[in-house]
Amino acid sequence: MTHALARLLLKYFFKSSCVLSKLFIHQFVPKHKPTNQKDVNLLKEFILNSKKLMVLTGAGVSTESGIPDYRSAEVGMYARTNHRPIQNIDFHKYASVRQRYWARNFVGWFRFSKMQPNFVHFYLSDLESKGKVHSLVTQNVDGLHLKAGSKNVIELHGTGYRVLCLDCNATYDRHYIQDTLRANNLIDFEQTSKMMRPDGDVDTPQEFINNFSVPTCESCGGILKPDITFFGDNVPKHRVELVRATVSSSDCILILGSSLSVFSGYRIILQALEENKDVCLVNIGPTRADKLIQFKIEAKCGDIFLKVKI
Repeated sequence: MTHALARLLLKYFFKSSCVLSKLFIHQFVPKHKPTNQKDVNLLKEFILNSKKLMVLTGAGVSTESGIPDYRSAEVGMYARTNHRPIQNIDFHKYASVRQRYWARNFVGWFRFSKMQPNFVHFYLSDLESKGKVHSLVTQNVDGLHLKAGSKNVIELHGTGYRVLCLDCNATYDRHYIQDTLRANNLIDFEQTSKMMRPDGDVDTPQEFINNFSVPTCESCGGILKPDITFFGDNVPKHRVELVRATVSSSDCILILGSSLSVFSGYRIILQALEENKDVCLVNIGPTRADKLIQFKIEAKCGDIFLKVKI
């Protein structure tokens, strides 16, 4: 084991809530085969041959921190529950939907905000500090790449750590909104749920929801919404253009833990291939781009990066 890898392991085990995370990791990571040396060599060579590597991460990276994804076979939210993500149009249209969302998100925030980066997050941060990772685009809204120390991060679908006013565009820190919610509802309600969703939503008693007071903008009284691209909504145009420019300025694209089912991620690959860039994908299970790309590795991201020594 190299000194650099040893430092990464120590950073992971001590800085992350490792004991808590391990209680959930295996529950949310799909079944997978052991990593083989051929794939380790392929990934290492791909990274070393790149001069301006762009990394795209999906939910398959965060599952190793104990945050479930939606689509994984057997362990994803779609496979285990009848729950479906909130639709953007419903949040805008119905006060009852907003009340339900904020009540459940309030409860889920206690655990969601305490989630910590795993080895993959720290490994990518380390690669950035070494000049190997040029930029990182994530489909996740959990802020774990930033917690791990990555700097050049584009949060494609937004972040659960920021709240926006839909009327005047005022912004709020999610921790501040949590304090406001607790004060307005005169409660200190903390609940741990194994059914937490990728955006922090959890199952909550209906009576609690019915009596919950939702937050409003302090500037104009408008509707507040997390800065997250809900299902049925579009990624903001300025962010799409930023990602497009980032892809063009990179020479290789590495996709980690994403099935690319959502078009906002898939179009990154289409653009990269159109611009004749090398693309490598590491994921458990099939992806939307399997027939398009040259390098596909079936592996758990944490397992293979543990063996890729750079």
